[in-house]
Amino acid sequence: MNMNKHEIRQLIEAGLPGAQVQVEGDDGQHFEATVICAAFAGKPPLAQHRMVYATLGEKMGREIHALKLSTRAA
Repeated sequence: MNMNKHEIRQLIEAGLPGAQVQVEGDDGQHFEATVICAAFAGKPPLAQHRMVYATLGEKMGREIHALKLSTRAA
C-alpha cells in the first residue's frame, strides 16, 4: 500500500510536534519533504534526517520508496 503526501506530513508532524512540514510528490512512492523544527537546533543534518526518518518508522523502504529531505532548525 502506498502513502500519500498528506499522510507523510501528518506522521512527521505527530513525531516532531511544532515542526513546519511540507511534502511534495504525487506518484505514491517518491516524495520530497522540507521540515523546519526547533528540535533540530545544534544537530548536524544527518541527525536531523534520522529524527525525521524515526517519525516514519517501518514505512520507510516499504510504503515510502524514496524521500528526499531538506531540514533546518526553526
